Amino acid sequence: MATTDDSIADMTEQCLSCDGQTPHSVSVEILTESTKEENSEYSREPYRVSECIECGEQTTTRMNNA
Repeated sequence: MATTDDSIADMTEQCLSCDGQTPHSVSVEILTESTKEENSEYSREPYRVSECIECGEQTTTRMNNA
């Protein structure tokens, strides 16, 4: 389970929807990639999830490209 520390300022990143640098909430989530139930526990990968505070646009990037 992820935890957050509100004392840390939001990250500023480029937002394609806002067309500029805006504050983003960034987290790492473990997502299941397989749509099959069989062996789905072996298809979990870490993803970087970034959400624009201004417009709500969310992007996910796979962190393990093995």
